[in-house]
Amino acid sequence: MLKGIEVLCHSSIRIEKERIIYIDPFRIEKDYNDADIIFVTHLHYDHFSPEDIKMVKSFNTIIVVTEDLLEKAIQIGFKKEKIITVKPSQRGEIIGINFMTIPAYNVNKQFHQKQNNWVGYILEIDGINYYIAGDTDITEEAKNVNCDVAFVPVGGTYTMTSQEAAELVNIIKPQIAIPIHYGEIVGNNQDAEMFSKLLSNEIKCRILI
Repeated sequence: MLKGIEVLCHSSIRIEKERIIYIDPFRIEKDYNDADIIFVTHLHYDHFSPEDIKMVKSFNTIIVVTEDLLEKAIQIGFKKEKIITVKPSQRGEIIGINFMTIPAYNVNKQFHQKQNNWVGYILEIDGINYYIAGDTDITEEAKNVNCDVAFVPVGGTYTMTSQEAAELVNIIKPQIAIPIHYGEIVGNNQDAEMFSKLLSNEIKCRILI
């Protein structure tokens, strides 16, 4: 399930399967320029980073962004026909990749408010559902996610702590859980290790950072 998948850093994920997909490219260290699709969860600089998007973007790249990022996507060189805007609780399909948007927001802090309409994604690739939670806390929508692999933030401060992330994952019960959103801005390796220890025995943890 994880073949061809890398967490490049923080919440920046690269998936190389039938299509090459990036989620929230950030602090990219080389010019890939090979993206078929880029998914962006929200406008914060560590998720929508123009300089990093340009390092993975190719001429034909399609970018998927929340509605508040349309003009910014145009400003960094995407033509309107290559931009797909999304809002929470939406389904779509792009060049053979089915996706769903999951609301991503804070419930006990103010950094990511529900009315912003920011998102996480479920991507269906080769019959496997990958949930990339975005910057979120434990929400009712997140607790109803059905996925095989879950990428969840564990760094705290702006998102879930490792304990909260483990609580969510133990509810949705993916086969594999991967901690993200730590090590660059907030959180550290200890958060990932704590997350791993708190998971139910039937859930495998893979630390990719």
